[in-house]
Amino acid sequence: MKSVFLFPGQGAQKKGMLKDVCDKYPEAMAVVKAAEEISGEKISDFMWNCEESELARSDRSQLAITTSSLALLKVLESKGYEPEICAGFSLGEFAALCAAGVLTFEETITLVKQRGIIMQKACDKLAQASGGEDAKPGMAAVIGLTPEQVIEAVKPLAEKGIAFAANMNSPKQTVISGTFQGLKEAEALCTAAGCRRYIKLKVAGPFHSPLMQEAGVEFEKVLATMNFKDPVKRLFSNVTGKEITKGEEAKQLAVKHFTNPVLWTSEEKEIAQIIDSANADCKNNWSIFEVGPGTVLSGLWRDSTYAENISCAAVNSAESLDAIN
Repeated sequence: MKSVFLFPGQGAQKKGMLKDVCDKYPEAMAVVKAAEEISGEKISDFMWNCEESELARSDRSQLAITTSSLALLKVLESKGYEPEICAGFSLGEFAALCAAGVLTFEETITLVKQRGIIMQKACDKLAQASGGEDAKPGMAAVIGLTPEQVIEAVKPLAEKGIAFAANMNSPKQTVISGTFQGLKEAEALCTAAGCRRYIKLKVAGPFHSPLMQEAGVEFEKVLATMNFKDPVKRLFSNVTGKEITKGEEAKQLAVKHFTNPVLWTSEEKEIAQIIDSANADCKNNWSIFEVGPGTVLSGLWRDSTYAENISCAAVNSAESLDAIN
């Protein structure tokens, strides 16, 4: 049986995440301790003691989610499961880069720490320019419209530079990034277009949009001295939806993450490419796991056209790990 590992991104965090896994599996706790030593941060405190508002900060959640994903990866490896194909949603692509051999564990934790700091600084700056916490930029999920319908609905706002279609999550869900005013106007436009729900997300800023341009430039400077190796596992990109074959390409795409949309399940994009790259009968020969906190990706999978033939199992607890032979 071959495996696809999908790693979740920012927004998957939850107070207490992976506590039961670390209590039961020493190898998971060892990953957390190693990440704390590398980063100089008390990541276990972020994971288990931070309230939601604090944990949502990029400089906390990014380290917490990535460490959690890599801890689960280590437990899966100890059970004999290794990915043939790796992909990560947004931030999750860094766990995928590690799993695919592009970055070492130490490099991954080091870069994710810097990425979180840079993004939080950008978010704080945008919030201050907007009038403070009550008027800060952010993201919202649009339920019940196709990505194409959302793109068309917010086109006038994108032209004004205040709201953009950012995450093409599934045929039924698209996430918008924008300023406070942009998200307010987007809600009205998407409602008029027929969306069923419009949900503000618990994230720190307007990710995957041109509003993060300045942060992307700063992160590019951090990456300048880093050596991204060619992947030893098959690896797929959010930015292009296609397979990454070279380390240098992975480095360039890590910068484009800041301003480009996530092409997750829109037609002929990342998930479609992964399924096509597996084989025609993946139902019988492949297992697909969401490796990280939460069930966001397995939920999006259920909305995709592939759910009828193959399921995506969330691996995020001691119970779910125990269920894997």
